[in-house]
Amino acid sequence: MFLIKRKEKVDEIFKSIQNKHLLTRYLNLIIGCSLMAFAFDLFFAPNNIVYGGLSGISIVLNKTIGLDKSLFVLIMSLILLVVSFFTLGWEKTKGSIAGSIIYPLMMKILDPFCAVINLDTTNILLIIVFGALICGFGSGVNFKSGFSCGGTDILNQIVSKYGKMSIGKAMLLTDGIIVLGAGFFLSSNYYAFENVMYAIIVLYIISLIADKVILGISQCKAFYIVTDHETDVKKYIINHLSSGVTVLDGRGGYTGNHQKVIMCIIPTKDYFLAKEGILSIDPNAFFLVTDAYEVSGGVRRNI
Repeated sequence: MFLIKRKEKVDEIFKSIQNKHLLTRYLNLIIGCSLMAFAFDLFFAPNNIVYGGLSGISIVLNKTIGLDKSLFVLIMSLILLVVSFFTLGWEKTKGSIAGSIIYPLMMKILDPFCAVINLDTTNILLIIVFGALICGFGSGVNFKSGFSCGGTDILNQIVSKYGKMSIGKAMLLTDGIIVLGAGFFLSSNYYAFENVMYAIIVLYIISLIADKVILGISQCKAFYIVTDHETDVKKYIINHLSSGVTVLDGRGGYTGNHQKVIMCIIPTKDYFLAKEGILSIDPNAFFLVTDAYEVSGGVRRNI
């Protein structure tokens, strides 16, 4: 009975999170989809940059058989939503419904406006970099709001589940097939090997920018320190860097000896002072430094 009540409480928390700031999140979804559609219509589609996803496939079909790009994305997105419902379940599917409709709709709306904008295509690298930056930002806004544009995002989840692989590998597989397939199906009049390389650059920039939007830029570093001079290191961090510390119990995996691990969060600007101070106190100290993208709660304590 206790476990059932606990599960119900967890379910309630999950539902409340999903419904939190819903209007703002949908507004962000519209903005994110608009940015992605703008980048596609202005930068990628006119220059035949097939960077994966249903959008990339739509460029291939538009060039080969004249199929409307936004219509193809809409139809395939709706089909994948149905497939997702039966393979992944309702909870994983509902977050993709709105994006699956809004994104192709914005593609259609923005297409005539982008068509009248003339870009200097002699510097194609500059074009794809700006397009990737805008598309990556839009994608990051969508994911940070808890939504996705559906399409191959759904396909990646299905491939990940039934192919027993990570989402990252599934994305690499599906987008890789699309990018390489474009080079095979499109004639040399429309496509060149350089476009494949440009597409790879676009994919990398989009994933990089999306991660930065979701996580933000790290303002702090997390230090995990193992030292024989625990007291001196703690005093240095607390008194000179004005940072609190937490002492964790650890045990050596090889020796089995118990030892203390000092954990602290240091502003990035103080990284050099922290690193050099620790090594000055104990040249043999072992420490691990990672980015801390978000730090919340906690009260400084002089221990």
